[in-house]
Amino acid sequence: MGLGGWELALLFLAGIGGGLTGSIAGLASVSTYPALLAVGLPPVTANVTNTVALVFNGVGSVWGSLPELAGQRATVLRLVPLAAVGGVAGAVLLLSIPPSGFENVVPALLAASAVIIALPRRTRVEVASSRTRVAWTGAAVLAICVYGGFFGAAAGVLLLALLLGSAASLPRANAAKNVILGVSNGVAAVVFAFFAPVHWLAMVPMALGCLLGSRLGPIVVRHAPATALRILIALGALALAIDLGLQTYR
Repeated sequence: MGLGGWELALLFLAGIGGGLTGSIAGLASVSTYPALLAVGLPPVTANVTNTVALVFNGVGSVWGSLPELAGQRATVLRLVPLAAVGGVAGAVLLLSIPPSGFENVVPALLAASAVIIALPRRTRVEVASSRTRVAWTGAAVLAICVYGGFFGAAAGVLLLALLLGSAASLPRANAAKNVILGVSNGVAAVVFAFFAPVHWLAMVPMALGCLLGSRLGPIVVRHAPATALRILIALGALALAIDLGLQTYR
């Protein structure tokens, strides 16, 4: 399938939008996935092409988030292996079974994440049950990354909601999210590159746009008012939940 100049331009612009929203809120696919469908790619091809393009979103996001990653080395290194396992598992799952059953839960998960992100943070006191909290966080990261490898739309907003629930500030939670999701997305992309119908011509302009947009996103998070940004992220997540819900349940 060939692509014309306007289609390549659309994919590049969608990549910039996806890079910005992905590095800020984990909502990259709100612009990238529909753009791939708009230029005529079938849903599965669009999904795997989207995942490969978003590898560059991870590169730019982590690059731009380096200041906020200071002091988070231990936490990130503990969760990265789970992210890698989840990404591979999700990719294998996508290539093994029909996606319809798994996608049915996505709108509800997104709506719940929108509520969690919108809620004001409270100062929390560490208690003796910290091991339980760590175990719960690890299990949730694994589940989210399985979902991310299977169908990447909005896995980042689920992960951001989880990390904000651990009382991290928005910029620091966002930075950790960028690393963890980048690893999950990267390993899933490797699987897709070898075993799935990636549309490489569509992937290239989208990837370049993602790299540019995602490099700028953490700067926005760093300087924007945290409360206003949380509300905007929550509204974006809710809008995507409604859109996916209409597509899934119609």
